[in-house]
Amino acid sequence: MFDPTGLNLGLGSLPLLSNAKTRSISAENPTGAKGGSAQALPDKANAGRELGKGWKVRPCISLEPGSKTTLADIQGPGVIQHIWITVDPKSWSDIVLRIYWDDETTPSVESPLGEFFASGHRIRTKIFSIPVAVNPAGGFNCYWPMPFRKRARIEVQFDGHEPQGGFFYQINYALTEVPAAAAYFHAQYRRSLTRRDYPEHVLLEGVKGQGHYVGTYIAWTQMSNGWWGEGEIKFYMDGDDLGSPGTLQNRGAPTICGTGTEDYFGGAWCFGDTYTGPFLGYPLHDKPNGGVPKHGLYRWHVLDPIRFEKDLKVTIQALGWWPGGVYEPLTDDLASVAYWYQTEPHAPFPLLPDRRGRHSR
Repeated sequence: MFDPTGLNLGLGSLPLLSNAKTRSISAENPTGAKGGSAQALPDKANAGRELGKGWKVRPCISLEPGSKTTLADIQGPGVIQHIWITVDPKSWSDIVLRIYWDDETTPSVESPLGEFFASGHRIRTKIFSIPVAVNPAGGFNCYWPMPFRKRARIEVQFDGHEPQGGFFYQINYALTEVPAAAAYFHAQYRRSLTRRDYPEHVLLEGVKGQGHYVGTYIAWTQMSNGWWGEGEIKFYMDGDDLGSPGTLQNRGAPTICGTGTEDYFGGAWCFGDTYTGPFLGYPLHDKPNGGVPKHGLYRWHVLDPIRFEKDLKVTIQALGWWPGGVYEPLTDDLASVAYWYQTEPHAPFPLLPDRRGRHSR
């Protein structure tokens, strides 16, 4: 059998032959050129100085304060299949990852590095899921398929105050045909402090066009004692009534409504333990001495994508309990990344918070 695209979107397609050309970009081959790896020459200070060219000479790069570094600039058509990155956790919030498809001027992916890989709070957390895996000690892996037709450009912006050495990366991709029905991958970071008079965090809004929502990650900082995860997630799509945003009353009527935060992330009854699975997980519950409780949660809609035809808005509530069995609106700190595929062009993203606005409490 012959697979002309070579997209390799599942185990079932692995036996199929293809004319796709596999390439890889790293510090050892910054352009991904065929036969272009391991060409750096060691100087007298390099750890590979006794081995010479062709050995481990340039395995990583350094990021300068205020710099923007292009990790990959690929001419299509093709599909990015795997991204691996590792760097000191102290820099995770200081590094912004952006991905641009074709010749667009605004990114389709924009997020602090850690949150994109479901690792908020700058805390190393093991995650054993299918689209995202984080392995000891802080190895970020992304397997979301990212097709593009003309061009793919991956950039990191470093907002730290001191040079950051030891930034390692590898981007594996295939140069291949892309079907007309293939949509573009998007990911967007948002952060908000919910209010007692309006305890809702917007995960995503303003999306126009056809597509499907495929994932949620939340770095949740708890600002109150007791249980914090009673709020519902809501998906408004294709002209649903949004009600009057900003008020507790006159809420809109979404097409999809969850039954509670722990339920949406696949748990139940206030969790009671952490876990990590192929499509959902609660990998982090951190309650340091004298610090505020921090939580990390992910939900990948791989087998159950949320399909929309015209528009999409996604929200989640921050609710706990009052004594006597009454829901308590909470003031909590939520940083999230929403993941989805859609047709282009996409709507402009909200302004990304500055360096301090991205740091966990």
